[in-house]
Order: sequence, then structure tokens, then C-alpha cells
Amino acid sequence: MASISEFRRGMAIKLDNEIWIITEYQHVSPGNWRAMVRTRLKNAKTGRVAERTFRMTDQIDSVRLESREMQYLYESDGNLYFMDTKTYEQTFIPAEFLGDQKQFLKEGNTCTISFIDDKPITADLPFFIDYLIAEAEPGVRGDSTTNITKNAVIETGAKVQVPLFVNAGDTIRIDTRTGKYIERISKG
Repeated sequence: MASISEFRRGMAIKLDNEIWIITEYQHVSPGNWRAMVRTRLKNAKTGRVAERTFRMTDQIDSVRLESREMQYLYESDGNLYFMDTKTYEQTFIPAEFLGDQKQFLKEGNTCTISFIDDKPITADLPFFIDYLIAEAEPGVRGDSTTNITKNAVIETGAKVQVPLFVNAGDTIRIDTRTGKYIERISKG
């Protein structure tokens, strides 16, 4: 059991027989009322986000969450295979753990995988990763009435919007949380 005053960002708690990760929390003490904590929680399995308010007298079950740096190896039968960078032990997780971020996963990427009792619960890619542009539409300079971007396909097969000056063979940096272009790293 954990006290509400022990809440921290990234802490795992058990509510309604589900594991939730605290993404935000704020101590609130409105006027004559008792102090409380407002939280934003992310479901560890489904990724669903919920807001919940706790009184300071509440007791919550905390869950020990262990995070490991793992290197992506390959995909087979709907599972993603990873290797622990310290012990070289291999494990797999279902592809849906990464959700939309899976399209940005390439061999050799390092991910943070969280475990509870040696069972993988969540997986997160680094926020920024560099990719090679495999295909890019030709940019038309005179077409500036709309947003000045064009479609491109990166080495993993994901489609992204890039500025007109980016061409096939260039290396770009992408924010894996949003899928948006950040900058060009090198010219092809």
C-alpha cells in the first residue's frame, strides 16, 4: 500500500484490477476542503488515459515497475523480439504494445521496456530517431499556397510529411511520439 503523498510521475499503481502509470499529478487544497491529488493516468495495457482525483487519506496499491533498455532485433508472427543490452537475454512482446510507434521501429533501435514480475507491460521508443528517406515526391517550388511539405517514405515504410528540400537518400530526424519531421541530418 502506498500513500497518496508518495505519488510520482512514472509510478505504477493498481486500480480496479488494472495497472496504471501516473503521467501527471498535482496537489490541490481548495479553500476549506481537504487536500487532494488530481492525477492523469495511462493504462499500462490499453494506453487509455483517464483523470482521477484522490483524497490524501486514500491508500493505493503500488506496483514495482522495472524498466530495461532493450535493443530491437526482428519481428516474427506478430511479436517483436528484443535483446537486453546488459544481459544479452532475448524476449518478445506483442506488436500492439508499441501501437502507432511500431511504424518507426527499425533493427538496432533501443527501446525502454517496462516489466512487472518479468512480464512486459509497456514499451517506448526514444523520442527522436534518425531515418533514411527511401522515397520522396518531387517538390514543386511554385506550389506554396498550401503547407510547404510533401509526402515521403522512410526506411521502415512509414509515410511522413517533409519540407520541399528533402529528397530520397537524405537522413532526417523524426519525433516518434507525433510522427513529425524535426530536421534534416545529412544530405543524400
